[in-house]
Amino acid sequence: MVGGEVAKQAGQQWLASLRPSPRHAQWHWATPQAQLVLTTGNVADILRFYRRVHGLNQTALGELLGYDKTYISALELGKRVLEDVGSRRRVCEALRLPPHVLGITDPTDTDHRAMLQFGESTVRLAEIARQSGHASEAVSELWPLVARLEARVDDGHTESDVLRLLARARVGLGAALGNVLPEERLATAAHWTAKSLEVAGYFGDPGMTSYALRMHGNELRKANLRGAAVLRLCRAAATAPNTAARADALPLLARAAGALGNGELFDRVMREADVLLDHVDHTSVFNPYSMHEIRLRGLVATGRTGTAMRLLEQSPAPTTIVAPQWRVIELITVAHVQLLADDHSGAARSLDTATSEAMTQRLPHQLQRIIRTAGKRLPTQHATAAQLLQRIRSELAA
Repeated sequence: MVGGEVAKQAGQQWLASLRPSPRHAQWHWATPQAQLVLTTGNVADILRFYRRVHGLNQTALGELLGYDKTYISALELGKRVLEDVGSRRRVCEALRLPPHVLGITDPTDTDHRAMLQFGESTVRLAEIARQSGHASEAVSELWPLVARLEARVDDGHTESDVLRLLARARVGLGAALGNVLPEERLATAAHWTAKSLEVAGYFGDPGMTSYALRMHGNELRKANLRGAAVLRLCRAAATAPNTAARADALPLLARAAGALGNGELFDRVMREADVLLDHVDHTSVFNPYSMHEIRLRGLVATGRTGTAMRLLEQSPAPTTIVAPQWRVIELITVAHVQLLADDHSGAARSLDTATSEAMTQRLPHQLQRIIRTAGKRLPTQHATAAQLLQRIRSELAA
């Protein structure tokens, strides 16, 4: 009796070993080749594909599905069909397929497809909210979506549209967190953007990969991982599928190159960006206003303060396309250059405006930039920004 129980347990363990992990299964069903197979709904094609990618013979697949080898062979040859709903549902559960692939109307699957449609809208609206100066609202919208999508992925019931949506949602969440978290917690933002890279790279989609690299590189820069940021952003520019996507990567690469003190790379990127400004539609990041701020900061960071001072008054007027946080970013950079030029009153005015806007938009990282910029030379601005930063930190802790 004991020997029989041991044999039974061993058999169950062997059977469990046949089932690929949810993570393993998700990638195979997400490939373009798998999508072609799944769209046919043909059981024979699906079974053959599953066996091939998981290295199973017909006997092993039969053990997984609860059928013998002969029946699996008949299904793959089209001599038998899965006519009843119960059998088709069992195959879907065993192979971790959404039920609708085999024509089953399943309430949970219907809810899942509705979630995908809702999720697409959530990601788009969250991006608009972030760029409009409402990053906290973007975090509130994206976090539940990411959690739900990750739970779905952990269950192994995934398709390419699920993983693509999850990658975009993770990027959006990381970028939004990068606005609302103080500097000592910015690694959290980089963590979420990094989680999108594996999915993006797997699909081999240059646009998706470039986007994920671009956003991750920017969060690395903000977390002071400057060398890693430059590497990611160089890859983002190199893999960009078109000129517009490359233009989106250039401002962030220029900022990272300047922060790293790489004047040669900074100048080369800025020259290319200047050319593209006349040929590519402007965005919330790639526009004359933001590029002027990036140029000022990069010149100072690479030891060319005099040139930055001469360019100080040449800032283009912000337009509606410029994200509100860029106005704060630009004011702080201008204040820094004004202090280098000994214009303390001008710097104080710039920082006062920046402080007010940073608090309105809930931008702790920018308040920390204000504190550093003000230093001992502008004690009033330093104290005000420090007080407001402490208020935000207390709210985050609560």
